[in-house]
Amino acid sequence: MDASNLPATDSPRLRARLFVAMQYLLPQHFLSRQVHRLARSRVKPIKSALIGAFMQRFRPDMSDAADPEPRDYPSFNAFFTRSLRPGARPCDPDPRALACPVDGTVSQIGRLDGLRMLQAKGHDYSVAALLGGAAGWAERFAGGSFATLYLAPYNYHRIHMPAAATLSGAWFVPGKLFSVNAATAAAVPGLFARNERVVCAFEEGPLAFALALVGALFVGSIATVWHGEVTPCSPRRAAELPVDTGRAPLRLERGAELGRFNMGSTVILLLPPGAADWLPQLQPGSPVRVGQTIAWRRSP
Repeated sequence: MDASNLPATDSPRLRARLFVAMQYLLPQHFLSRQVHRLARSRVKPIKSALIGAFMQRFRPDMSDAADPEPRDYPSFNAFFTRSLRPGARPCDPDPRALACPVDGTVSQIGRLDGLRMLQAKGHDYSVAALLGGAAGWAERFAGGSFATLYLAPYNYHRIHMPAAATLSGAWFVPGKLFSVNAATAAAVPGLFARNERVVCAFEEGPLAFALALVGALFVGSIATVWHGEVTPCSPRRAAELPVDTGRAPLRLERGAELGRFNMGSTVILLLPPGAADWLPQLQPGSPVRVGQTIAWRRSP
C-alpha cells in the first residue's frame, strides 16, 4: 500500500500526511489477515483477476522467474512468491563478497552510531528495539553497520543468504503493521522497531550477522525455510523460534533461500564492527538484486 493510491490533493506533503494518519486508524492485522486468505484462493476467476490486476498495475519483470507465465500459478500468492530460474542470480565467486539478500531498493545504509541506526531524516531507533531485546545480540552489533532494503510490490519476494553461515537464533517480535514506504518511514518514529518482524541471527567463524524481516500493511505472511509460515499467528506474542534441522539444515550457503514475504516489505541486515565495508556506490535509492555484491568482508 502506498500514498499514490490516495485521491489527489493540492499538496503531495498533505497526501503523505493523510496516508500516514489513516494507518493509525486502520485495523491493520484484520486487513492483513483478509489479504492473506484472498491471496491464497485457488478459485480460478479470483486468482486470475488478482494476478491480471497486479500485472497491469506494477508490471513485474517475469523474465527471470522459473515460470514466466503469470496465468500458470495456482494462486496469487504462488505467483507473488514465485521462484527464480536456476542460475538467474549468481554470486561473485570471491568468498569475501557479501551478497545482497533481496531484490529491492536501498532505503538507508551506513554505520551504526553506537546502538542507534538511521530510519529516515530526523528519525533514528535502537538496534535493541529492532531485535526485540534478544539477550546478547544487540551488543554484538554496537558500532557496526546496517543496510535497510525495501521491497516494492513488483520485486521478487524471496530472501537469500548474504554469506554462508549457520542459524544461531531466531525469534518472532509482535507489533503493528504500518506501511514501510518512504512516506511512512519519514513520519512514524521507530517504524521498523514497531512493526511485526522475524529476526534470524547467524554465525560462521569470525562473522556474525542478523537479518530482520519486517512485516508491513497487507504483509500477512513471513516464512522461513526452518520454521515455515511464522505469521500470521495467534496469539501474537514474542517467541523464540526452534533452531533445529526439522525442515532445513541450519547451515546454508551464500545465495541460498532462507525465507519469503507475502506482499512488499523490508529486510534489515546488521553486521558487527569491522566485519565488512559497504560498496561506496550504494546510497539511499540505489536498486539492488539478489546475489549482487553489496560489501566486501575484511576476512573471508
